[in-house]
Amino acid sequence: MKVYANADVPADALNARSFGAEGIGLCRTEHMFFERDRIEIFREMILAENAQGRKAALDKLLPIQRSDFEGLLRTMKGVPVTIRLLDPPLHEFVPHEGEAQGVLAKKLNIPLERVQRRVGELHEMNPMLGLRGCRLGITYPEVYNMQVRAIIEAAINITKEGISVHPEIMIPLVGKKEELMFTRKNAEETAQAAIAAAGGVKFNYVIGTMIEIPRACVTANEIAEEADFFSFGTNDLTQMGCGFSRDDAGPFLRLYGNIGIYKQDPFRTLDQQGVGQLMKIAVVKGRSTKPNLKMGICGEHGGDPQTIEFCHKVGLNYVSCSPFRVPVAIVAAAHATIKDKKKERQQNMKLAHNAKL
Repeated sequence: MKVYANADVPADALNARSFGAEGIGLCRTEHMFFERDRIEIFREMILAENAQGRKAALDKLLPIQRSDFEGLLRTMKGVPVTIRLLDPPLHEFVPHEGEAQGVLAKKLNIPLERVQRRVGELHEMNPMLGLRGCRLGITYPEVYNMQVRAIIEAAINITKEGISVHPEIMIPLVGKKEELMFTRKNAEETAQAAIAAAGGVKFNYVIGTMIEIPRACVTANEIAEEADFFSFGTNDLTQMGCGFSRDDAGPFLRLYGNIGIYKQDPFRTLDQQGVGQLMKIAVVKGRSTKPNLKMGICGEHGGDPQTIEFCHKVGLNYVSCSPFRVPVAIVAAAHATIKDKKKERQQNMKLAHNAKL
């Protein structure tokens, strides 16, 4: 089982490589938008009143995102780089305080009332289950199209430098095959148009999805028809599988730990009896459709030794964690492999002994 790292910028990727990571298992593109020179352009896109206005803002973001992806692909030199398309709800990118809204309105030269109205429209009672992930890509396809174009154009440019690339485009929060069908179709069309415009530069790219909704686990055989790989997003899968809010569960989870309901924090060490069983279902069902389907895990659990051993047992191909947890993950993955081989050897010896009898 391989060990990848989560990295959003080339500096993180460089650290990951120095610690022994064999790829990037999660690049969160939303983190790129929060930088000061980008957030205002992204807010311009959010506040646009139509698709034409959104496209104008996205055209400004395209070269910035392309440059980001070039840096990652160049640093990783031919190993997989998994780039997750925009996941968080849009309300996270806009100011909610009156003074900040006024400053934004002035910078964009639009009425303050328009900012206030749009911020109000973006409000959700339960944003974790609201308009985010692939739902954003379906509602505003131009956003995902820009990101896919940036990824593919970056791959083209790095390939022209003589560096091998292997970008993996990951669509988040898919719960139904048709969601992946819609977003994948758009992504493929965008990618092929960019490749054709560059004269047919050749490199490999794949399109897959995060498995982070319980429904996705139990219908993984269907979703696998449209996916080149699965990556388990165990942070959200734990929230939805256990019914816990990651942001609010701290106080009662500490109590649960003290009185033995949960021996370990399920957001740090995977709940193997619950969430782990959902993962097992997804592995079995996904590979019933595609026997060689690549599967991994990203998120906080990817650096936890007990979780890594479980991932090895269920047949995942890799785990992905923060760069600084990579050395621990490498040791845990090696230990899980050795333990498994030792068990297999003991079973073979027992079978040989029984055969002699």
